[in-house]
Amino acid sequence: MPTLLRALLCACLLAAGAPAALGQTAADGVDVKKSRLLLLPRAYVEKTSSQQYSQLMRGAAQKGALNGDRRQLERLRVIARRLIPHTVRFDPEAQRWRWEVNIVNSPTMNAFCMPGGKIAFYSGLIDGLKLDDDEIAVIMGHEMAHALLEHGRARMSEQVLKVAGVNIAAALLNLGNLSATLLDKAADLALTLPYSRSHETDADLAGIDIAARAGYDPRAAVAVWQKMARHSGGRGQPPQILSTHPAHATRIRDIEAQLPRVMPLYQAAREAKRVE
Repeated sequence: MPTLLRALLCACLLAAGAPAALGQTAADGVDVKKSRLLLLPRAYVEKTSSQQYSQLMRGAAQKGALNGDRRQLERLRVIARRLIPHTVRFDPEAQRWRWEVNIVNSPTMNAFCMPGGKIAFYSGLIDGLKLDDDEIAVIMGHEMAHALLEHGRARMSEQVLKVAGVNIAAALLNLGNLSATLLDKAADLALTLPYSRSHETDADLAGIDIAARAGYDPRAAVAVWQKMARHSGGRGQPPQILSTHPAHATRIRDIEAQLPRVMPLYQAAREAKRVE
């Protein structure tokens, strides 16, 4: 039995830390990879996410904080309609999604896209950074990419494996509660945090690809993170090794490195629009 437990623990940790295997090979545009850690059924993840989104929107509506600015809402929905046709490159299943876009009136600087295409922007993000259409498009593309690359499903699967691995290791090594807690923290540093940073980088790059194909300037992603850095007021971020997100400077560097791959897509989209 100890040998079996040890083998199961190793399998859990290797699966949780394994790099993505399902990549987007591209003659043009960016090349990002999907996770292969997708243990939970896709239908379950999408259904659960849709229910959570509905609850969030109902809660915002009850507080009078949902879609108060109709012009701003239509602005975001127009941008989404231009982006959505280009999402299928990263996930053909996106063509069956029932996409939805809403704005929550809140000072929170956040936006998200849940599995299945449920998008929300908080007014604090739009107003706080004074976002133009290109900047909204790269942010929305980034959030869409999380859903398209199934990061939510991968994170849920990772947590299932992580809990199983920690419990098995604690039992196998006869650890007490304190040691088991330390093991859990170690698993965070070794697996959970770097894995999340990888997701953020992939979403940044897929997001500028989607935006560029829709005719939005991908260079706006650099401007967004420059604005975010200024908005932090010099307070900075936690050390990158302890953060679930890359440092602002790292994100800017990675985005700038990929701009030569997506600028031709943007220029082609702009030219096509002029010809129409």
